[in-house]
Amino acid sequence: MKILLLHSSSDEYGASKILLGTVRILQQQGHLTWVVLSATGPLVPALEAAGATVLIERLGILRRKYFTPGGMMNRFLHIHRAKKKLAAFIQQEEINLVYSNTTGVLAGALAARDCGIRHIWHVHEIIEKPVIFKKILGRLLRHYADGIIAVSTAVKNSWQEVVPAEKITVIHNGIDYSPYLTANTPIRKELGIPDDTLVIGMAGRVHYWKGQQYFISIAGELHKKNPRLRFLLAGDAFPGYEYLYDEMKEQIQTLGLSEVVQWIGFRKDIPAVMQTIDLFLLPSQQPDPFPTVILEAMASAKPVIATHFGGAVEMIESGVTGDLIPPDRADIAADVINSWLDPNKLQQAGQAARKRVLEKFSWEAWEDKMIKFIT
Repeated sequence: MKILLLHSSSDEYGASKILLGTVRILQQQGHLTWVVLSATGPLVPALEAAGATVLIERLGILRRKYFTPGGMMNRFLHIHRAKKKLAAFIQQEEINLVYSNTTGVLAGALAARDCGIRHIWHVHEIIEKPVIFKKILGRLLRHYADGIIAVSTAVKNSWQEVVPAEKITVIHNGIDYSPYLTANTPIRKELGIPDDTLVIGMAGRVHYWKGQQYFISIAGELHKKNPRLRFLLAGDAFPGYEYLYDEMKEQIQTLGLSEVVQWIGFRKDIPAVMQTIDLFLLPSQQPDPFPTVILEAMASAKPVIATHFGGAVEMIESGVTGDLIPPDRADIAADVINSWLDPNKLQQAGQAARKRVLEKFSWEAWEDKMIKFIT
C-alpha cells in the first residue's frame, strides 16, 4: 500500500514520536510511505532513516496564534494551495491512503476527499475553546475522516460532543521503551548535582499550557520546606513562545531559586535526563491528551505527579505509581509531592510505574492496533 502521512511539526516531541513510530511499523509491513511536513527540522533525518520519503510543503497548519480574521484568511489560502498540490501528488503516485497526524493538519483530509481515497485522522488534542472552532473541526472530522484514532479516552470524551462516539477508536500511545529500560548514564556529574540529592524534573515544550511556570511555583513552595531539593527543566519553546524564557528566568530569580533550578533546554538524551531525576512532575495547565513524556518517565522507573485532568488520569495509578494534583494550587501540590519524597517510596513507586507502562501501554499492543486500524 502507498500511504501519504501529514504532520504538523518537525520536532521530536510527543506527537512527532508517534508519527515516527507509525512510519517504522508501516515500513516494516512492506508499505511505501511519504511524509509531508511544513518545515525541515530534526524529525526529517529520523523519518528518512526509517525509510520514508520526506516532502516539505507549507500545509497551512492551524495554531492558536491564527485565531483572528486575518490569521484565518491566511490559513485558508495556504490550506487551499496545499490541498491542490497534495491532490496532484496523490494522483501522480497513486496513493491509496492519507493519514493526518493531529487536527492541526487539514489539507490532507480535503485532498483525500477530492481524490476519493481513504483518510484516517489521528487526534492528539483536547480542544475546549473557542467553541466555534471546535465545532468546525468536529464537522471536518465527521465528514472528512473514514476513521478517527483518539490517543486517550479523555480525547474521545472531548470530541464525542461534536463527533459520533462510534466513529472514534481509542488507541493509547505506545513507544519503544528499550532506551529507557537500559539507560544507566545519568547526567548528574555534568550538571553538578550530588548523587545523594533528590531531583524533581520536567521535560516538554515550553508553552503557557504545559505548566513550566507552575512547575517553578511548586519548586518555590518545596524549597521553603526542603532547601536541598534540586529541580530540572528540559525543553525548548514552541515557535512564538520564546518570550516565556524571560518570564521563567525572572520567576526563578524572584523566588530565590537560581541555585536549585536548572533549565537545560532541548536534549536528545531524554533517557539520561530521566535517569537523573527521582520524581517526574508534569503540571499541565490544560488537559494534556496523552503525554508521551509520562510513558518515558514510567518506563524509566520514575513515579509521576501530574495535574488532575486529561490523559494523565488514565496513565497514573494514583497512590501507587504517582499522584494527581490541582492545576492552580502550588501549596497543595507541594504538600502532595513532599509526601512522596522518601527514597524507598520513590523506588517502589518507580518500579510499579515501569510495570504498569509495560503491561498497559506496551509498544507491541500499540503496533498491533495501529496496523489493524490503518491497513
